[in-house]
Amino acid sequence: MRGSAVLSKKFLRRSAIAAASLSGFAAIAAATLWQLDRAFPPPLPAALTVSTEVQDRDGQLLRAFATPDGYWRLATRLDQVDRQFVDMLVIYEDKRFWDHEGVDVLALARAAGQFATNGRIVSGGSTLSMQLARLTEPRDSRSLGSKLKQLLRALQIERRLSKGEILERYLTLAPYGGNLEGVRAASLAYFGKEPKRLDVSEAALLVALPQLPEKRRPDRNLAIAHAARDRVLTRMVASGLLGEREAARAALDDVPASRRPLPALAAHAAYAVLPRAVPGHKLRLTIRKSVQEGLEQVARAAAARLGPRLSVAMVLADARTGDILGEVGSADYFDASRSGWIDMTRIVRSPGSTLKPFIYGLAFEQGLVAQETLIDDRPTDFSGYRPKNFDMGYQGDVSIRQALQLSLNVPAISVLDAVGPARLLARFRQAGVTPILPVNKAPGLAIGLGGVGVTLRDLVQLYAGLANGGKAHTLHDGTEPANAERSTATILDDQANWQITDILSGVKPPEGAAQRGIAYKTGTSYGYRDAWSVGFDGRYVLGVWVGRPDAGAVPGLSGYVSAAPILFEGFVRSGLAAVPLPGQLAGVTRPRRDDLPVTLARFGSGADGLVQATPTEPAPTIIFPPDGAHVDLAATTADATPLVLKLQGGRAPFRWLANGKPLVGIDRRRTATWQPDGAGYSTLTVIDAAGRAASVKVFVE
Repeated sequence: MRGSAVLSKKFLRRSAIAAASLSGFAAIAAATLWQLDRAFPPPLPAALTVSTEVQDRDGQLLRAFATPDGYWRLATRLDQVDRQFVDMLVIYEDKRFWDHEGVDVLALARAAGQFATNGRIVSGGSTLSMQLARLTEPRDSRSLGSKLKQLLRALQIERRLSKGEILERYLTLAPYGGNLEGVRAASLAYFGKEPKRLDVSEAALLVALPQLPEKRRPDRNLAIAHAARDRVLTRMVASGLLGEREAARAALDDVPASRRPLPALAAHAAYAVLPRAVPGHKLRLTIRKSVQEGLEQVARAAAARLGPRLSVAMVLADARTGDILGEVGSADYFDASRSGWIDMTRIVRSPGSTLKPFIYGLAFEQGLVAQETLIDDRPTDFSGYRPKNFDMGYQGDVSIRQALQLSLNVPAISVLDAVGPARLLARFRQAGVTPILPVNKAPGLAIGLGGVGVTLRDLVQLYAGLANGGKAHTLHDGTEPANAERSTATILDDQANWQITDILSGVKPPEGAAQRGIAYKTGTSYGYRDAWSVGFDGRYVLGVWVGRPDAGAVPGLSGYVSAAPILFEGFVRSGLAAVPLPGQLAGVTRPRRDDLPVTLARFGSGADGLVQATPTEPAPTIIFPPDGAHVDLAATTADATPLVLKLQGGRAPFRWLANGKPLVGIDRRRTATWQPDGAGYSTLTVIDAAGRAASVKVFVE
């Protein structure tokens, strides 16, 4: 008994010593591994080297640029990938992924047993963490040492990353054949869509490819890819993730036999914003992908119809904000025969007749014309400048409305002569557009027919002012510097703006064009070099340019025939819902010809048919109230007092207008009174017998 007790004590003592030794050894081993882990961390950069992405306003991919080493590798988040695809991937590659710490001991034991039994690798024991280790630190060989290194790296990775982060890195780096890496690049290349919308067949193929990406590439080995996809479907049925019928239906789907190009929309804007790229950050434009796709399709088809060497440029903007929703710099960026790399939305060209609405707008603003005012369209000499109409014919007496809708040249120059070319250009500059004049030339009458340089973006910005009640926003697409100035300015007052919009809304659409309810204007530059069409509804404005980038003449080119059909088709294909044009403004009139005052019945001309010379009397000037004055008339009370109006100069009799509405009577005196009908801004205009006008804007309190 006593001997047994002694032996028992010795055994316990030795066991305690052994346990202590083992604990010490374990502690030393753990400390050593911890030190090694710190000394030799896995190569896990904070940000992967991925393709630079240019996105639209909603975060959709417009264009991607390959990585410096030539790979299409798009950063991927779990919420960008179909959930069923993730479930299939985990079941197929690493079914205990969510439970292990980087190494699946059971899978390794199974793989080792199969290798021992069959003398070859039947199934792998690699976890997704081990595969990520291999992707981040490619192995030199398939040796046991390399496998052990992967195993240790997987343990390190699991200590540093969450399961979700491990999956996201794997989905970004997994090889899919050729220079495709990551599930997003593969999904876009093989199916033309983001992996968020994969169906069962597509998900199964993308699960199968990374195991043998070159051998299973569907664009090179279709049958092998097909068989690999079907094996994944069979495994999903066995695991219970898919039903047999669902898998059978998926197996009937075709496997894509070719690879698609990745999205390359808005090429010019994408290249323009590329210098601002920062690793790990996406570039964002104001463009809307669906609008851009529609416009690019229209431009390509139109250029093909128009013929070789001709290109098409388009800009579509939201007039309320100045955001560019779609811009096409050329019919095809990669078409050298059309100089597709040139962004024709930013090239200065002659605008033809597209500036005429603003000429008439200033005349409406100054009270010089009404829509039914008659004006001569016959040969006229403007101090040596003799404009001719596009068709070389003349209409005789026409209304201002007809003159603008028919884009007659002589009436437009007559009105420009009255309002002044310098005033027109000053209004453009006020709206943020600076037309380019010939070198050392002062603004002349020729600017009314295109004798000045503007860009397509300039024109769209001006017309966006018409679409926005006369207020023009600076256009922007996201390529501008961060500190670029954005402003809003008046291009026309709201009443004149409505008159012009009303006239342009009555222009006949091109034959066969869909009825959109837009106001639009066309233009053709001298020598048939540029064709234009710019139109707008109650919110959106679209501009179209057609021509040769080298400014070569194109016989038969015209705004109405060549550009206007593209304008109407572009509105339809943009996918934007039509917004009605604004209704008639309160206080704005469109009197019939018989109701016009004598000073507005006809835009002045002499008996010889030529525009009258300027009278010797000075032009009329309103001396009270001064322009911009605030006058307190108690307009909101019953005791409102009239405002006394005074002028100097001009030839009697005089006609006064308040907000475009004639005051009763014609007076030879240089004073008058006006009773406002409420508080707010009002425009007062006086017109003398020679048709000259002066205006002031006042605020009535």
